Order: sequence, then structure tokens, then C-alpha cells
Amino acid sequence: MGDDSKKGTKEPWPTKAAMEQIYAAKLWGDNGSRFYSGHGSHHPRLVDPYIGILTAFLKSFEEPITVCDLGCGDFNIGKELVPYVRKYIAVDIVPELIDFNTKVFQYPNLEFQCLDMAKDDLPDGDCAILRHVLQHLSNDEVENVVNKLYDFDYVILTEHVPEGHFIPNMDIVSGQGIRLKRQSGLDLLKAPFHLKVKEGKPLLSVCPTDQKGVIVTTLYRLS
Repeated sequence: MGDDSKKGTKEPWPTKAAMEQIYAAKLWGDNGSRFYSGHGSHHPRLVDPYIGILTAFLKSFEEPITVCDLGCGDFNIGKELVPYVRKYIAVDIVPELIDFNTKVFQYPNLEFQCLDMAKDDLPDGDCAILRHVLQHLSNDEVENVVNKLYDFDYVILTEHVPEGHFIPNMDIVSGQGIRLKRQSGLDLLKAPFHLKVKEGKPLLSVCPTDQKGVIVTTLYRLS
């Protein structure tokens, strides 16, 4: 069936186009600004505890570290963390969003980069932050990202997952939706990802008042 030379090949991932559409059509909501990363990046009940926990972690180092924010979005959260690091590298896949952020947020230790984290090499850093990012990606893309996380000493991962027991890592098409709609959520320690960590520490668990599930933030030490 078909051309044997195409066996095993896959269509290009649609993530960039999907994320561009999400921001252009304001599918995550509209607060009047050009780019809006949604309720989860702006509601004080969800944002304030997260910033507090991350700030405490970053301030715990005698020498400030370099952080790579993978999927920085509209940078409403990242901007609060910049003062506590040696260098903050904020990455997103949408070129117009990165251009906008570069003009709006200017700090001497802040750098924005437009990358597809599943395809491109990641910047060097001590700690990777992924907040509400991997949950929007297919398993193929998540696996590609996971394979690159070993270059970091720490990974801080935030995922929206079902409460209680759930079947982890059911596959989805990359885009606006997440696995929660299938009563699933990401667990990078389990198949097919099997992230190898030296330590995993829960940092924060918050139940959104207007949504199902729970938002869990975990600190992983990889080296």
C-alpha cells in the first residue's frame, strides 16, 4: 500500500500553527492585551502560590542559577522570577509572541528565544521550567522534549491532571486541548517517557474552582 519509501515517516507536527491560531483567535481568553496565555497564567489563586514557591526555590541557591522557561507564553509569571536568577531564557514557539515579549519585557539578565522545543536544541541552563506546556503536546513531542531535559540539573513541571488515580500519558493531537478531557494526564516517570530522576519533590497542588482536576507542580532533580 502506497510508496514503501514513506513507511515509518510522519506528517510534520502542527504545533506552531496550532499555537499561533490559539493566540490569534484568543482561544484561551482575552484580557485586552495582544497575547493572553489564559486563566491559568493570570488568576491569583493559581499564580500567586506558584510564584511564591518558585521564588523560594530560586533564592535558596548561594549563587544565582540560569533558568530556561520552556513555553513562556505571555510572560505574566516569568517576569516575577527574573530578579532571582543569574540569567532567564524564555522560550516559545510563536514568533510574534516572542517579538512582542522582547519589546515589552526588558531586563539585563533576560533573553527571549523563538524555538520549537520538540525539534530544536534547547538553551543551556541549570533549571528548566515547564508550566502547562507539555500537557498540550502529543506523546511524540513530549518524548523529544524529555530526552533533552537531562541537560538540566533541575526540572520544575506543572501539569493539570485528574484527581486521584488516572491512566497516564494517553496520546493527544498537539493543540489547545489537554489529556484531562480523556481522564488522563502526564506522568513523565511512566511509560512511554520513563524520565530518570534522582529525586522528585511535590511543590504545589491547587484545585481550580471552575475546572475539574488538580494542578500539580513537581520539582525533579536529574543530576
